[in-house]
Formats: sequence, structure tokens, C-alpha cells
Amino acid sequence: MTILAVDVNRVESVRNIAWLSTEAMYREVTLTPKPGLVDGENNGAHRDMNITLFMDSITAVSPWFIRFFEQGKATADSPASQTLLAIRPIGLACEQAMFNATGGVNTHKGGVFSLGLLCAAAGRLVKGNKLLSQRNLCREISAMCAGLVDNELNRIGQAKTKGEHIFQSFGFTGARGEAENGFVTVRRYGLPQWEKSLREGLSEQDALLKMLLALMAANPDTNVLSRGGLKGLKYVQRYAKRVLSIKNLSGEKLRKALIKMDNALIEKNISPGGSADLLAVGWVLSHYPA
Repeated sequence: MTILAVDVNRVESVRNIAWLSTEAMYREVTLTPKPGLVDGENNGAHRDMNITLFMDSITAVSPWFIRFFEQGKATADSPASQTLLAIRPIGLACEQAMFNATGGVNTHKGGVFSLGLLCAAAGRLVKGNKLLSQRNLCREISAMCAGLVDNELNRIGQAKTKGEHIFQSFGFTGARGEAENGFVTVRRYGLPQWEKSLREGLSEQDALLKMLLALMAANPDTNVLSRGGLKGLKYVQRYAKRVLSIKNLSGEKLRKALIKMDNALIEKNISPGGSADLLAVGWVLSHYPA
């Protein structure tokens, strides 16, 4: 009876990955203060976005996460690459729902990509009766996205998308590379910082803010590159590392440091949106065993 109860609870928690993905978007946008990003206090370095627009966007995209999950289940007996092909139409429809809700503003394209992959990977694991863990989820995503960078970025010819342009100019692979590597930046930098902060007794809010800083310090964020170039990226990474090095960084001390950083990034018109997407991924993964 005990085994059955555990299995039932595990299945229920697995299905909740769609809910967790939606909640992660809410946690990310309401987290305040976030340097250069839309939050509860200001619009960061964005002139075409605000928190209300993000809320509308989340409402529009959230019903699609269960569809990613179900498509992952439906294609679980096929090679992982087939799941990626199968969820593409869902991703495009989800993006269109976002654009319809925001009047054409890209609020969550990166989030839809990353969280959609997480939900689809969970579907594959559930169908195969495999343990839902950070390791298994990220391995499954890596398998699903194998060859993605070569197929979509490493092509000869004129760059057609922002991602292609950044890859050709700087060699950074952005969200595609992060997914193909199984969210290595989240696993290597974001989650360890999150876990360390909680062990030290910090609030979840402060732990999330410090996880964001850890991601900003390590992530070759293509959103930052597109606005500030390589110089801007190095500036953000150095600044985040410097803030993280402050002793007893929590509470009001953390808030003041982040407000100062926020003002600096707004002045430079830099927004670390890629790291914000990874923060949402990290928050979802934190609900599963390593």
C-alpha cells in the first residue's frame, strides 16, 4: 500500500509540471528588484513591456504547457528527436497566442521554448515510467535537442534571425545551445546557488534573486549581447559576480545592491532576459530530486 501511495503521488506531481511552468513565469516576473528586467517596481530596460503585459502573456501561454507534456507522452516510444519535431507546431501556436495577447511584443518566446521542452521531457519520462529528476529531465532535453545548434545556427549564409546573427558574430549558441547541453548553466551555477542560499536560511525571494545573479554571472546571455555587445556581456557578468561576493548578502543589503545594479543596466539599456528564462527553468527543476 505504501508503494502504491508513493507512485500515485509521484504521478500527480509529474503532471503538475505544467502548473509549475506557469507558476515559474509568475515567480520570475514578480521577483523584485531584477536588474534591467521588468518587475514589480519598473520596466527595466524595456520601453515596450510592463508587468501587466507579462501577466496577459502568461495567461495566454499557460494552457499550452499541458499540451507539450501530452505530446511528450505520445511520442515517448519514438526517438527523442521525434518529440522535438512533434512539439514544434505546439510551440509556434503557443507563441502566436502570446503575440495575440501582447500586440506583437515578445514577452516569453524564450520561456515557451525552455519550459515547453521541460514539459515534453517530463511526458516522455512519465510514459517510460522513469524517475522525474533534474538529471533525467535535462538528459532527456539534451537528447531531444541533439544537433539543434548545428542544424539551426551553424549554417553558411546570411543570418536571418537574431540568434543566427549572434552565433555568426560571437559564436554563442543562446537558448538552443543551453537546451542541447541539458541546461548546464542552470545545473552548474543556478541551482547550487539556490540550494546554498536556502541552506543558509535565506528566504525563497532572496534565494531566487541570488540564483538570478549566479546565472547572470555565468550565462553568455544573447539578450545582453544583442543590446550591449561583448562589452555589455562582460560588464553584466562582472557586476553580478561582484554583487554575489558581498558578505551577508540578503534582505535590505541585497535589495539595495540590486536596485543600484538595476539603475546601471537601465542606463546602459541592457536586459538579461536569457538569464530570466533560465531562472524559471531552475525554479521548476528545484522541485525535483537531483
